[in-house]
Amino acid sequence: MSKPIVLITSASGRIGRELVARLAQDGSFTVRATSFSADKGDMLRGLGADEVVPFDLNDAATWDGALNGVTAVYSASLDPMLEGHLAFSKALGERASEISHVVRVSCMGADTNTASYDPEKHSSRAGAGIPLMLQHYWWGEKSLIDAGLNVTVLRNNFFMNHLLKTDSESIANEGWFSNPLGSARNSFVATRDIAEAAFVLLTEGPSTHGNKFYDLTGPEPQTMAEIADDLGRAMGKELEYRAQTMEDFENDFGATRAEFFEYLSNGFYCRCSPDFYNITGHKPTSYYDYLTTEGASGETGLEELWQGNLWKKGEDAMKEAAKTTQA
Repeated sequence: MSKPIVLITSASGRIGRELVARLAQDGSFTVRATSFSADKGDMLRGLGADEVVPFDLNDAATWDGALNGVTAVYSASLDPMLEGHLAFSKALGERASEISHVVRVSCMGADTNTASYDPEKHSSRAGAGIPLMLQHYWWGEKSLIDAGLNVTVLRNNFFMNHLLKTDSESIANEGWFSNPLGSARNSFVATRDIAEAAFVLLTEGPSTHGNKFYDLTGPEPQTMAEIADDLGRAMGKELEYRAQTMEDFENDFGATRAEFFEYLSNGFYCRCSPDFYNITGHKPTSYYDYLTTEGASGETGLEELWQGNLWKKGEDAMKEAAKTTQA
């Protein structure tokens, strides 16, 4: 009897690579990994992908081939790709009789369906309301729910290394990084933990996890000074955190991302959730352990820090996506 096929979107990303490796090692599924560029195919096959197929959220012509025979989907997309994801959700809904489970990556706080969502109360400081990016994450979830799919959502805290990728050059060459978070504490989450949770959800299936929404965090909230200490210890050098004004940060990355960092500084992301433990049976990975140990794909978090990054100083990566409407 042939194994069910799981489609892994964003398979070459930080979470996707880990998930492909875990699913391949487990052997419960035929693992179909998607790739936007052909040069990622050998890497994905090396991690154990049974199939690698071309896939582009902005090109509907690639969707049918990727979805043929699929019964489960891991759904993830870069923030500027929201419009493509909303359209792809409708395509998935047309196959709802075939696709038994969709596991979606989202963000902690994107919970209009599970909480009373008052923008004036969903923060710990006056004026720090719900940012557009967080609303976008909810739209990404809602599009799958509205399509009639059996959905499980991982609502994640901010990724550990996503925080510092924009300063990888200054970290490596000059020993410092900057952002406006200062002494605010956030329970940053390891991407490998998100992959492990997604693996459990997919293998245990919708009968256990369908229509469930899980918050994933790290094991402790940390300030930027503590992040600098952990990263410096992992690198064997002294690192300095340099505080940045929100105005300067907005000039670097645009208003939409700055609005999200304002939200990171308001206290909501300080708490630690038990959901990862309840899914996997063990505590989440600490930042230092993430940096210094290998995940299922064979990379340490420190190695991953120097890899590609969507956010670049002087560019507003969300400029076009900010115009996207929910409809």
